[in-house]
Amino acid sequence: MSFTQEEIADQPSCWSQVPAVAAGPGKAALPAPGEEVAVVGCGTSWFMAQSYAALREGSGHGRTDAFAASQFPAGRRYDRVLALTRSGTTTEVVDLLGHLRGTTVTSVITADDTTPVVRTVDHVLALPFADERSVVQTRFATTALALLRAHLGEDLAPVVEDARSALTDPLGSAVVEAEQFTFLGSGWTCGLAEEAALKMREAAGAWTESYPAMEYRHGPISIAAPGRVVWALGPLPEGLAEDVARTGATLVHSGLDPLADLVRVHRLAVAVATRRGLDPDRPRNLTRSVVLA
Repeated sequence: MSFTQEEIADQPSCWSQVPAVAAGPGKAALPAPGEEVAVVGCGTSWFMAQSYAALREGSGHGRTDAFAASQFPAGRRYDRVLALTRSGTTTEVVDLLGHLRGTTVTSVITADDTTPVVRTVDHVLALPFADERSVVQTRFATTALALLRAHLGEDLAPVVEDARSALTDPLGSAVVEAEQFTFLGSGWTCGLAEEAALKMREAAGAWTESYPAMEYRHGPISIAAPGRVVWALGPLPEGLAEDVARTGATLVHSGLDPLADLVRVHRLAVAVATRRGLDPDRPRNLTRSVVLA
């Protein structure tokens, strides 16, 4: 079993630990109700930030924006800037937090509390049990989002059970053998759709796209065809299933919690990589952390 497969399979166990973490000493790193918050990250962490921002603001906890660390708007003021970074070494994140220090409260959720990022922030919450050997992120990112959902007051028990189901649910040959994949999200699951597409590109070199579900009929549906997959994470807009059926594409839409459904996408990425003779532990052109000179 590859590192990636081991880490995918460990996600339910990691998620089950986060309610205690959210209530523990590290909770000072997490946004308080009413704070205006910016959440930043790069790659996968940015997409998790998007999902959390939509969840937090939608649940009435306060204005919450998400940015790629390199695109943080200079001069905009927040009560707190929260960074997500597995490695704690990503250049754009470390540079941004260093620049912001002393001007606003800064926090980080990371896997390793000995890395450079911890010297640039006011508060650190480490998730060492979710750290990874893989280049491609799976369990750290989903555990960070599960933690943030728990902090918003969500009951994670059914989410963990759905994740266990996601580890064994059949994917189906029509999905594994497809030539193209489009992932759709709604609200907070738009970030998950972006992440699903990224995972397939990183691990399997697959042709993937992602869109808000209601935008899919505004052009992207033109590429739907037999041998291609449309995968919806979260609610499916009325009439969209019928529209996809008319194209001949395969529609995937489970009743699982969308974060658990992302675990199925992780499994799909490994299955497609294996089918194509690729090693998901060694993705092309990627390193575990982007550290710029």
